[in-house]
Amino acid sequence: MKSLSTNEIRQYWLDYFADHGHMVVGSSSLVPADDPTLLLINAGMNQFKDTFLGLEKRDYKRATTSQKCMRVSGKHNDLDNVGPSPRHHTFFEMLGNFSFGDYFKQDAITMAWDLLVNKLGLPVERLWFTVYTDDDEAMRLWIETGAAPERVLRFGKKDNWWSMGDTGPCGPCSEIHYYWGDLDKQVADGVNKDDEYLEIWNLVFMQYDAKADGTLVPLPAPSVDTGGGLERFASILQGKDNNYDTDAFVPIMDRIQQLAGQSDAERQANLYRYRAIADHARACTFMIGDGVLPGNEGRSYVLRMILRRAARFGKLIGFDQPFLAQVAEVVIDQMGSHYTDLPAKEAYIL
Repeated sequence: MKSLSTNEIRQYWLDYFADHGHMVVGSSSLVPADDPTLLLINAGMNQFKDTFLGLEKRDYKRATTSQKCMRVSGKHNDLDNVGPSPRHHTFFEMLGNFSFGDYFKQDAITMAWDLLVNKLGLPVERLWFTVYTDDDEAMRLWIETGAAPERVLRFGKKDNWWSMGDTGPCGPCSEIHYYWGDLDKQVADGVNKDDEYLEIWNLVFMQYDAKADGTLVPLPAPSVDTGGGLERFASILQGKDNNYDTDAFVPIMDRIQQLAGQSDAERQANLYRYRAIADHARACTFMIGDGVLPGNEGRSYVLRMILRRAARFGKLIGFDQPFLAQVAEVVIDQMGSHYTDLPAKEAYIL
């Protein structure tokens, strides 16, 4: 299995899909453009919503991105899990590949298997695959591609049906899970239930436009929207059992410890607070970089809430002066090589 830094994984992904005919498209802002249904960008497909709906034409039919995402409100709200959970974040990067009426299930599944197994070297004996309850085609394709039949499981709408929100593009999906535990202890019943089974990539087969009355209208052309968690890939490829021990977070937590003047034992005793501050520092840095300021309503309130939550955790571990700007410096240093607007806006953000 390859060993890659978080920045290397992002680039490896983009390069792989570029080599397979995909246009590399930059991340959109966290602030949705002309979409009143969204408070903040929560998935890689958001910037392509009108393309999926057939309302917008682009000069390419395949795309790949690493999208800045926030999940702190509505259907996708991970805030309460941040800190105690080894894998949930407010801000994260979603790796994706997209087809706008070009390829569908077969190519999506074939490329996913090739990238994970043949290129990155993930062991097949740790991979599990799920499909929507009546998606016989996806099940067959996974098995034909190389998955053992007993490792392809069917789940209902709660787990294997994806939608952007109450309305908009949606369809059945197929998830890929990575098992972290002892090989001889894995069982099918653990998938979508136990933390040892980590969902790393979701292949969404976009087929419908959900209307407010619940009607599913077929899209102009069946399409593909996938989303993989960059931080989760990093945990696997760096041999860590949680996202916070990867190079995406360790330097940020090191800075928190340095500023707090705490020992390793004190850091460990406050671990979930360190994790929450590190997560929230990333979220605040990117939200401010995208033009959001703290306030009382909408996305401004989200930023204020996250900022105050980080400050509160900082006070609980011993800070009595502002410290988050100094933590944000590390975020900008870590991620500025790809998100070049961060260094350009550093003084403003700080």
